[in-house]
Amino acid sequence: MKILGRLSLAAVLVAYGEVMLGSWTRINGAGMTCPDYPLCHGEFIPSMGGGTVWEWTHRVTAAVLSLLVLGVLLSAWRLRKTAAFVAPTGWVIAALFAFQVFLGAATVHLSNSPISVVWHWGTAMAFVGSLAAMALFSFTSPRNSDSPRSRSQGLVLAALTGTAVVAFVTMCVGAYVSSSGAGLACIDIPGCAGNVVVYTPGQYVQMLHRFIAAACLLSAVLSFALVWAFGAAPRVRYAATVGLGLVFVQVVLGLLNVALRLPIDLREAHAANAALVFLAFVCAAAFAALPVTQDSREQYASAR
Repeated sequence: MKILGRLSLAAVLVAYGEVMLGSWTRINGAGMTCPDYPLCHGEFIPSMGGGTVWEWTHRVTAAVLSLLVLGVLLSAWRLRKTAAFVAPTGWVIAALFAFQVFLGAATVHLSNSPISVVWHWGTAMAFVGSLAAMALFSFTSPRNSDSPRSRSQGLVLAALTGTAVVAFVTMCVGAYVSSSGAGLACIDIPGCAGNVVVYTPGQYVQMLHRFIAAACLLSAVLSFALVWAFGAAPRVRYAATVGLGLVFVQVVLGLLNVALRLPIDLREAHAANAALVFLAFVCAAAFAALPVTQDSREQYASAR
């Protein structure tokens, strides 16, 4: 099981780097420097001028990630009967990876259209999240438990899962804002271009992103309060606390991006931190989903 955990963790790190490299490639205007797929200008190693180096490196990293994912899936297949989580998580990883490969080609053919970018980003993050869950489950070696989950444990799990979902939606809407050129459609805070009512499509999507981001902040605060109020396991509390801290960092990065008119480095930092927010709450939810020990169960009961 430890081998599966190590392979999954390595895949998480490479996949996260791959996602960030893809984001950096796009925001630097290099997303279409390789207009064909899977080769680049008909060559395996093309000329690296004009930003091609970013897109080509993105594809090479994807090939390395493919080998790691293959290792994860082979290890999961061998261990599929040892723990209940292995088989379903493995199937999710396989399905998301296959779909992501398809989306990589589709994004090129669609010339990085906003919708294709959202699908590509969203699937990539769901894929990274599934790898993270596999790594956490493998290292903690959960065992099947017939004991019912208490109401407080279920409430904590629901809150953390909901926060992860809201963070995911916030990322996807943010990806659309960025790829559609609506990043500066609203240059005032909290209003939009000096107006409370918005009019253009870019302004609508920008304000939608802000409202969902606010919902993410409230959800993160609620999750943080619940895991501490109900005495969740230390690893759950730690992951939720990190997640809330990252949400506050994300708010600051968002404000700075508007105030400084979207400098490239800050745009990339905003995307990178958004991914970390999502992963933090995926980890917190995964920890909360694990069967709890008797000590942890008594902790929950005494905290109610």
